[in-house]
Amino acid sequence: MKRYIIFIMLLFFTAQLTKAQLWRMKRYEATAGIGTTQFFGDIGGFSQTENILGIKDFSFRQTRFNMSTSLRYRIMEDVSVRVNFAFGYLRAIDTRGSNELRDFEAVTSIFEPSLIGEYYFIKNKTENSYIFLKGGTNLAGTLISSLDFYVFAGFGGVSYMVKGNDALVARGMQSNGFALVLPVGVGTSFTYSPDFNFGIEIGGRYSTTDYLDGYTSQYSKSNDVYYFLNATITYKINTGKNGLPSFR
Repeated sequence: MKRYIIFIMLLFFTAQLTKAQLWRMKRYEATAGIGTTQFFGDIGGFSQTENILGIKDFSFRQTRFNMSTSLRYRIMEDVSVRVNFAFGYLRAIDTRGSNELRDFEAVTSIFEPSLIGEYYFIKNKTENSYIFLKGGTNLAGTLISSLDFYVFAGFGGVSYMVKGNDALVARGMQSNGFALVLPVGVGTSFTYSPDFNFGIEIGGRYSTTDYLDGYTSQYSKSNDVYYFLNATITYKINTGKNGLPSFR
């Protein structure tokens, strides 16, 4: 009986120790993402009196794409920091909105480096299972127990180049520039295996410029904003004895 109790206690202690150390085994994560952009500037859109909560400003015509890549470091089990690089396009057009007769149109290419912190307010339970730790995939586990949910915020910059139509150029379009941005958003990721996660992330970028579409209006009351909606895939890198990434 005594041996049985000692065995149970040893098993419990080992399980708790393993659980505490799992996230340290793969502190580094490389992520790639692809998705859509939605731009809110001074070209296109409806006036506030015609547009409750800005819902009508979401438009397929102003949807473009972006690609991103990042390297993440897990400071604690529920806190991470990542260096992020994104490239994409923004589009603004007066075809649909309160200024259709003005007929401005702009396509902007952007490059955005940023430093982002993440807080995981819900952590998955799957990665603490013995079978999962030994390399099993997570197809049989329940969906909820396999998901992480997090919020993120940070700072960065955006380098932009604008191409406008003749009407916009004639109005005195600003063709390029650089501005600070504040990324803020939420995300979720599905823990598929010890090496891979799949996720979805949505985040707004609040800029310090009103010229991402090359134009600012005398009626403008805020700087330009754009959003990313991305599907992501994450590869978790083993951490060596020296605490640095190990690819063996």
